[in-house]
Amino acid sequence: MTTLYDFSAPTLSGDEIRLKDFAGQVVVVVNTASKCGFTPQYAGLESLYQTYKSRGLVVLGFPCNQFGAQEPGSADDIAAFCAINYGVTFPVFAKVDVNGAQAHPLFSYLTKALPGWMGRRVRWNFTKFLIARDGTPLRRFAPTTEPQRLALHIDEALRL
Repeated sequence: MTTLYDFSAPTLSGDEIRLKDFAGQVVVVVNTASKCGFTPQYAGLESLYQTYKSRGLVVLGFPCNQFGAQEPGSADDIAAFCAINYGVTFPVFAKVDVNGAQAHPLFSYLTKALPGWMGRRVRWNFTKFLIARDGTPLRRFAPTTEPQRLALHIDEALRL
């Protein structure tokens, strides 16, 4: 059975990270963008991370430029933007595609496991996927879902 832990991805600094490094944690995977109307959700995602990381939560950000070219910057630009504007300390990975032939395999897996309103496609920036401690997808959240609305579901996943 495939899980989150079967994938890897490069960070903004270019280091390849195996997602099995997060085994045993509850994970929120989110595609992000720096110039989107939902960009202020970075603050809410960081707040979730700070609130729950000691209990075993990690947020993994995956910048994506597929929606309105809202993530045009380089890896250095993205890292600086996240740190300066939102104090992001959770892991942020290199830019990926989340839809189409070049979609990162992680997003192909997640959208197949948890189809949304548009089926197996990610609708827009800041689509969120909640992953159980065993690496299996639990729930998908729309871009319009504010991060704090995930708290109840995160609490539940952390208790499992």
